[in-house]
Amino acid sequence: MTEFFELAIKYLPELFITAIKYTLPLTAISFFFGLIFASLTALFRVSKLPQNEWAAAFLQIFKWVANAYVWFFRSTPLLVQLFIVFYGLPNAHIAFFQSAWVSAITVFSLNTGAYASETIRASINSVPEVQKQAAESLGMTRGQVYWNVVLPQAARISVPPLSNSLIGLLKDTSLASVITIVEIFYLSQQIAAANYKVLSMYVLVAMVYAFFTTILSIGQHYLEKYTSRFAQ
Repeated sequence: MTEFFELAIKYLPELFITAIKYTLPLTAISFFFGLIFASLTALFRVSKLPQNEWAAAFLQIFKWVANAYVWFFRSTPLLVQLFIVFYGLPNAHIAFFQSAWVSAITVFSLNTGAYASETIRASINSVPEVQKQAAESLGMTRGQVYWNVVLPQAARISVPPLSNSLIGLLKDTSLASVITIVEIFYLSQQIAAANYKVLSMYVLVAMVYAFFTTILSIGQHYLEKYTSRFAQ
């Protein structure tokens, strides 16, 4: 036990610094873009086809693309997606993804967006149809109905599951170690390989993840409490 505390004193600061420099930015950036992908995908999937044939045809194509996107990223493992983008695409002469950071952000964002889009879609559909009809009867356009009536309520409803997605993403960033990003799990592997304290190092890195997920969970609690003020 004394040896474990000595390792903790020696390596925990380094692990925390690495988390702040790499793991947290990777999580934040990926979640930001993931929400953008999720919102656009959900809006396409819930949109009603317009009467104009050309507009309806274009929207139908976007709906098909959105459905295929969600299907692919929900049907394949995150680890496989990372390998396809980081190792596969550069081999297909797509040099843009030779950067581990670009590949990781791309995969984590798209993966998060696919799952979060289902959350947002369900939240939008949970708003009673009668409220939309009432807003339209007041002369609002379809866009105004979504912006002023539907989306504010959907945002409140989606806070808990989206917060869970953020916490899950933080833990999933440990997979970035397989494409050479030096986040906290990768660092713990390097240290364990050098000092042969494998169990102790993995317990320490688990403690670091637990610390940050606990902080996010506390933030989630207060955010839910704040948004619940607007519930009817």
